[in-house]
Amino acid sequence: MSSQNPWTPSSWRARPAAQLPDYPDPARLAAVEARLKRCPPLVFGGEVMALRQQLARVAEGKAFLLQGGDCAESFAEFHPDTIRDTFRVILQMAVVLTFAAACPVVKVGRMAGQFAKPRSSATETRGGVTLPSYRGDIINGIEFDADARTPDPERLVRAYHQAAATLNHLRALSHGGYAGLDEVHRWNLDYVAHSPAAERFEDLAGRIGEALDFMRACGLGADEMSALRGTEFYTSHECLLLGYEEALTRREPETGLWIDGSAHFLWCGDRTRQIEGAHLEFLRGIANPVAVKVGPSMTPDELLRVIDRLDPANEPGRLTLICRFGAERIARHLPPLVRAAKREGRCVVWSSDPMHGNTVKTAAGLKTRRFDRLLEEVRQFFAIHRAEGSYAGGIHLELTGQNVTECTGGAMAITDEALASRYHTHCDPRLNADQSLEMAFLLAELLKAERQTLGAARASSEEAVGG
Repeated sequence: MSSQNPWTPSSWRARPAAQLPDYPDPARLAAVEARLKRCPPLVFGGEVMALRQQLARVAEGKAFLLQGGDCAESFAEFHPDTIRDTFRVILQMAVVLTFAAACPVVKVGRMAGQFAKPRSSATETRGGVTLPSYRGDIINGIEFDADARTPDPERLVRAYHQAAATLNHLRALSHGGYAGLDEVHRWNLDYVAHSPAAERFEDLAGRIGEALDFMRACGLGADEMSALRGTEFYTSHECLLLGYEEALTRREPETGLWIDGSAHFLWCGDRTRQIEGAHLEFLRGIANPVAVKVGPSMTPDELLRVIDRLDPANEPGRLTLICRFGAERIARHLPPLVRAAKREGRCVVWSSDPMHGNTVKTAAGLKTRRFDRLLEEVRQFFAIHRAEGSYAGGIHLELTGQNVTECTGGAMAITDEALASRYHTHCDPRLNADQSLEMAFLLAELLKAERQTLGAARASSEEAVGG
């Protein structure tokens, strides 16, 4: 940090802050934040630094980032089965990518803290009544009445405890045997068991089982196979409520680094990435890996200023750029950004968010995302990086293991008319398990081709150096 511009967990308070709710009782909010400061962190420095090391491999083109989960977690739908089902969809996707593309996958969930949502308008009007917009269960309630829509600081504490329980369950699933490759046949959800994507997954699971049997027949014992019996799984959410983030930030006594203990990985949204704003000020001081959403309004000059602010030392694994353009706009906006970062030698992770730039409304007024448009943006994302000599290193998806009908299309051909049958999201439409698996198989093909191109380029470079 510059001595002229020192950082503390509260230095963001001197900066303009977008998207923060207006609490009617600031003293009560301060008291709740003080209570949270006495609570244990949800994640620890060793886990955070391990994720940074894995993301460094992604930045170097040696692994792939898979980030997915709810658009916004809710209090009402909190249940261990919901956590497990989303976790196993991500496991399925990771197995498809790892096996089909021969690529290590870094698994990060939008879970255990993804409660707050930015809004395009501070208020909502219905039938002539105007109330504060719903901003996620950590802030206010979704019911359209004055009491529910008034921001309530006690919701911060409830969100903290739900996040702690979610993390506890995720750690048990990750390391308690459920995530082992021996269990791969059990990961299919009943409601998609006979879909084309699930049938492809069963075929892949059979091949994995044969590979494990072969390894055992070759004499590999429990010690050698132990790495296949669990997985590392990390959590992430949008860094929106800065008072909550500040309260859970602790200084590591061994290293002196500041760790935001609310999640392993934090990102800044497209609406809160102002260069001199509070959110970038907070993120620049924590040692967690961080990300910024990059949309059509981002210019190459602004991108380089954001990178300078968050990753001045150009450390691999520190910064991820999550690209959200829309299938119609990505070809125009992404290439200049990739060129600017490459020209300046910036070692960042490039990840595609095909969800947020492709949201539309049906005639019935429901928000949805059309699966073919999501696929088209992902294809273009990979093609652009290949053309620019860069690495398409990740995917960022809103998805769920629940049997929902929120995004149209996919092999099961969800129509506009069918959306309302199981439309459960509190905010934005999510992929269901079948659509997520279908996306994973497409990604595997793209990633395999990309890695073959990357491998050929490296071999050519090494040959030139050797010659």
